[in-house]
Amino acid sequence: KQSTSCFLNGNYSTEAVKKKKKNFRPVSNLSFFSKLLEKVVMSQLLDHLNTNELWPRFQSAYRACHSTETALLRVLNDLLTASDDGQVSLLTLLDLSAAFDTIDHDILFHRLEHVFGIQNSALSFFRSYLTERKQMVSISGYSSNPSTLLHGVPQGSVLGPILFLLYTQPLSQIIDRHSVSHSEFADDSQLYDSVPREQFDSLLSNMQSCVDDVKLWMTQNKLQLNEGKTEALLIDPQNSP
Repeated sequence: KQSTSCFLNGNYSTEAVKKKKKNFRPVSNLSFFSKLLEKVVMSQLLDHLNTNELWPRFQSAYRACHSTETALLRVLNDLLTASDDGQVSLLTLLDLSAAFDTIDHDILFHRLEHVFGIQNSALSFFRSYLTERKQMVSISGYSSNPSTLLHGVPQGSVLGPILFLLYTQPLSQIIDRHSVSHSEFADDSQLYDSVPREQFDSLLSNMQSCVDDVKLWMTQNKLQLNEGKTEALLIDPQNSP
């Protein structure tokens, strides 16, 4: 038997909360030359990350040979193995709200310099890339005055997703402190652990503590956990059909 539930405000709820809302995401109007330049920079950035083994260990997005398929297979294999051993498993699915839009530039630049070793002219490029970007609203031929973007990375850009992954790199370390297995794909994270049935209460407590720490880190780093889409799946082999 499998049941779904979600972590909300520190409580373990038996019903997932569903919210319907419209989200008008901005479209980045990028020139061909801009995208070409970004691809050149991305190639050099990926070489730097790969050579120095700076990638988050379980991040599967935007990496060669790390796709949704490989991420799914790893999680599924771990859960099936635990089930074959008679253990109960708890899988928690985390979701972020408007993740790319709330990235704090100062935090990002500090992380690029002090965690990933991007300095001097390379760091200046990223500062220039994100500084003084503007947005406006256009409806039926009428446009608002442009306003400067103080947060976020460009939607639809080449470098935007990579910068987001580097921004959220500390999440893996926080989850590891709780000895919880995890897998990440872009802004989606899966946390899971398996224990003998008699240890389920401690598993639940540890998972809740891990989610609370993740939520605290996100708040401190200007990100927001979407509690309405954060769900947990309990897998109990003894109650399987």
